[in-house]
Amino acid sequence: MDRKQFITGLIALGATPTSALAQKQDSQEPDHDARYTANEITQAGADFFGIATEAMAKAVQHVFGDLGEPDAYIKGDEGSGAFIVGLRYGSGWLFRKGAEPEKVYWKGPSVGFDFGGNAAKCFTLIYNLRGEEKRMMQRFPGVEGSLYFVAGLGVNYQRSGGVTLAPIRTGVGFRAGANVQYQVYSEKRDWFPL
Repeated sequence: MDRKQFITGLIALGATPTSALAQKQDSQEPDHDARYTANEITQAGADFFGIATEAMAKAVQHVFGDLGEPDAYIKGDEGSGAFIVGLRYGSGWLFRKGAEPEKVYWKGPSVGFDFGGNAAKCFTLIYNLRGEEKRMMQRFPGVEGSLYFVAGLGVNYQRSGGVTLAPIRTGVGFRAGANVQYQVYSEKRDWFPL
């Protein structure tokens, strides 16, 4: 149901357009027009990774099946390395419908039975951002052992403060094992790993 149908329906029930819009803005769900469809994400991801649309579609289908349509995404690059204790640094652009892209950075430590290093492209789907990029600037815990692979792309989920991230990665290098880690997102680069 689009906004016009929603307001028309409420007017028919005796509600005013102003109260209809206020109710809609208070909703926890982002406006459908502010979310990205599977086709939009598939095309953007395939172009970014330089892979076949079919491969990206498989990963997107899996994430959309779990989480639905995102209201933002990040396209970026990252590097990581570990020998029991590890570090990850990345940067990219945050995209939201109706807003200019914004530069974002992330970093984070890890600890576990983990070794190696890699450089990766990272395409992160973001849920429940609700047009407020500040909700993104926080610490997101994760367990890298929960990583799963779809069509050669690695995917895992991170949740914090009502926001869910689904980073989709592909890259070069070798990093094996399982670890507990977190990532901190910010508007400015900070090399201090914690």
